[in-house]
Amino acid sequence: MNTQQLNQAFRNSELSPRDLISSLQSLFDSREPEVLSFIPEPNRFERLQKDAEELIRKFPDVNNRPPLFGMTVGVKDIFHVDGFVTQAGSKLPAQDLQGDEATSVTKLKKAGALILGKTVTTEFAYFTPGPTRNPHNPSHTPGGSSSGSAAAVGAGMCDIALGTQTIGSVIRPAAFCGVVGFKPTYERISRAGVIPLSPTFDHVGVFAKDVETVGRVASVLVENWRIGELGDRDWRLETGDSKPVLGIPEGKYLNCASEEGLAHFGKLCKLLSANYELRSVRVMDDFQEIRDRHDAIMSFDASQVHKDWFAKHSILYSSKFSDLIKRGQSITNYQLHLTARDVFREQITQTMNDNQIDIWLCPPAIGPAPKGLDSTGDPVMCLPWTQIGFPAINIPTTKNEEGLPMGLQLVGKWNADESLLAWAGDIEKVVRKI
Repeated sequence: MNTQQLNQAFRNSELSPRDLISSLQSLFDSREPEVLSFIPEPNRFERLQKDAEELIRKFPDVNNRPPLFGMTVGVKDIFHVDGFVTQAGSKLPAQDLQGDEATSVTKLKKAGALILGKTVTTEFAYFTPGPTRNPHNPSHTPGGSSSGSAAAVGAGMCDIALGTQTIGSVIRPAAFCGVVGFKPTYERISRAGVIPLSPTFDHVGVFAKDVETVGRVASVLVENWRIGELGDRDWRLETGDSKPVLGIPEGKYLNCASEEGLAHFGKLCKLLSANYELRSVRVMDDFQEIRDRHDAIMSFDASQVHKDWFAKHSILYSSKFSDLIKRGQSITNYQLHLTARDVFREQITQTMNDNQIDIWLCPPAIGPAPKGLDSTGDPVMCLPWTQIGFPAINIPTTKNEEGLPMGLQLVGKWNADESLLAWAGDIEKVVRKI
């Protein structure tokens, strides 16, 4: 059985805690040695069995169990979790990095989820990779910075995983690893208890095998989630028979994708045009300025977050992260960049309103996962949507000739997370072949 089947059997009391954990351990042992997505933990499954037994004691009634009862969760190692050490993929002294449990983790626990463990992250959620491999081909990157979380779900070791996105660190690894990745509207999932990279851009996100599961998790984590007619038994916002108008963001941004990425995107657009109205709109003619602005804001933020740590431990940082901090220390026009970001958000909002666009369609990455483990891939296809804080989701579509996953990124309007996920569930049925 896969993790979803195990979870359902455990939820229905058809599977004991001991049998659940034994099966989970078998799945874990069969994939983790190759994928390397989790931080090593002694006695992982002994702990999990105790947690599963406690869940049964707390919720003995099969018909009155919380929405995520028994789901297994991987947690990116920049989130604080009670009972776990946070190292953030770094060489800094662990005692300098600890803090109170992340609000998102506490919410998952209260909803019945089981913490499978901490997942590998790049150093402080930037670009220096950890050991994680792509679950579809170990010679290729899983993406970053939420590499372990995406790979753990992609390898079938856990139901869901938490990650963060500051440029493209949920959507891109989700696409590379063949899973659904969801980044909500900025700050609709609490960032409390998460070591920041750039508080201006950081988003907490979710990985799962399908949109349905992401929706269930989002209804637990997203602030003020608007639910369907069945209340907490149904995460999906009712959209009736309406279909979204899908926009294609033509211009310099879209042209950043590779030839293979654009060819795949074109096929998906043609497929969707049979059931949806697609409208091409030229946007972001100043795309290089958008990219430069993102780096300036992010590097300044990082230099402030790491000011005291870097003063004490600069020798323990990688050259990539040290360069980021030093760039940030030289930024003098930070507020002007923030104002320009706000104007950019208003421009995209107005463009969507003027053209009656509900969702943008775009590639989630420039192409499939590149070969090699020294780079996590280019996050440029996610950058503008992260900068303006709009909700986004990757839907796995198919695999290329080399067996590497490809995907489709959907971007919704500000605070329209519920309708984005509801429509994503329908679009998933059209484009998904994995």
